[in-house]
Amino acid sequence: MQHRTRLDAATKGLEAPFAIVDLDAFDHNAADLVRRAGGKPIRVASKSVRVRALVERVLAHPGYAGLMCFSLPEALWLSDRDTAEDLLVAYPTVDHTALRELAADPKARRRVTIMVDSTAHLDLVDAALGPDHPDIRVCLELDVSWRPAPGLHVGPRRSPVHTAAQAGRLARAVVARPGFALVGVMAYEGQIAGLGDAPPGRPLRAAALRWMQRHSARELVERRTAAVAAVRAVADLEFVNGGGTGSLESTAADPSVTELAAGSGLIGPTLFDGYRHFRPQPAVLFALPVVRRPTKTVATLFSGGYVASGTATADRQPTPYLPHGLKLLPLEGAGEVQTPVTGKAAAGLALGDRVWLRHAKAGESAERFTHYHLVRGDVVEDVVPTYRGEGRCFG
Repeated sequence: MQHRTRLDAATKGLEAPFAIVDLDAFDHNAADLVRRAGGKPIRVASKSVRVRALVERVLAHPGYAGLMCFSLPEALWLSDRDTAEDLLVAYPTVDHTALRELAADPKARRRVTIMVDSTAHLDLVDAALGPDHPDIRVCLELDVSWRPAPGLHVGPRRSPVHTAAQAGRLARAVVARPGFALVGVMAYEGQIAGLGDAPPGRPLRAAALRWMQRHSARELVERRTAAVAAVRAVADLEFVNGGGTGSLESTAADPSVTELAAGSGLIGPTLFDGYRHFRPQPAVLFALPVVRRPTKTVATLFSGGYVASGTATADRQPTPYLPHGLKLLPLEGAGEVQTPVTGKAAAGLALGDRVWLRHAKAGESAERFTHYHLVRGDVVEDVVPTYRGEGRCFG
């Protein structure tokens, strides 16, 4: 009740729906990620934040260096606003317009690195920019999914470059191609970093996940080390990026990795509640007003259908957080215009009361709100625009 009372007091003058950042939780999470990183710098995954003011806040914290962007237009925008000096685009781009903007901007060319995982990406850049284009910084993405048996793939479907030999061949092709500078390697182990090893109420799944993650991590150290060595044999790399919020400790222990990536751990979404070795505090919440009381045991909230991307499963829905003891209705869920909640706390809700909810993923709630209210204690310290609030949508 104390937490809810504090947030209600801080935002009493606001009309819901609105979203807040609990700065005490956000700063705690930022410090805890640095602790878990064991001395290796953390590159901030911007897609998990999508608020320039918060990105700048994190980058000012010791232990953080550079951004991992999710599109080239985003990286160009952030470079133009001097948000960061080092911007890695985590996904390959096929945006000819953005590539031409990158080539024409000397400052951006110094700061921005794009992702490649095949010579076809180099061909596309050449087609967009024409002959004799200036050097474009590129990072080679290594696939670090686990393949314990023929035909069995565990992990995200990303790069086709899986072995050290494949990494070496692509590195040689990049270095031999005029107009490109190979400066980094990225290897994101999503099957470790993005899957909680302690899903609530599912002990058998938890045991299977921990078994998979132990074996995957063991195999990965050897293969990533060999792949990085093959690339370093032909290129003077500035960085080797790995990991994510869920795997900072194990990735930091890999000697081939020079920096880590994290973003969701700053926000503490519900999909990151299922880890044994860390627990981020919920830092971003949104408030919805009660607008109906259809029965004594159900309160209906306005709006709320902020469903996360990924598998179309119940864990992608927002979760009622405060007051404690609320849950969604399984046959209605979170809706575009209304979200009914039930549970022991529902009977005490009146029209106009607020229910605080958490999003399943870290950055996607910023697509639903133009501004975040920054709360410290029981005071709103500032109001800052999200990307949406600045008129930007990058995917």
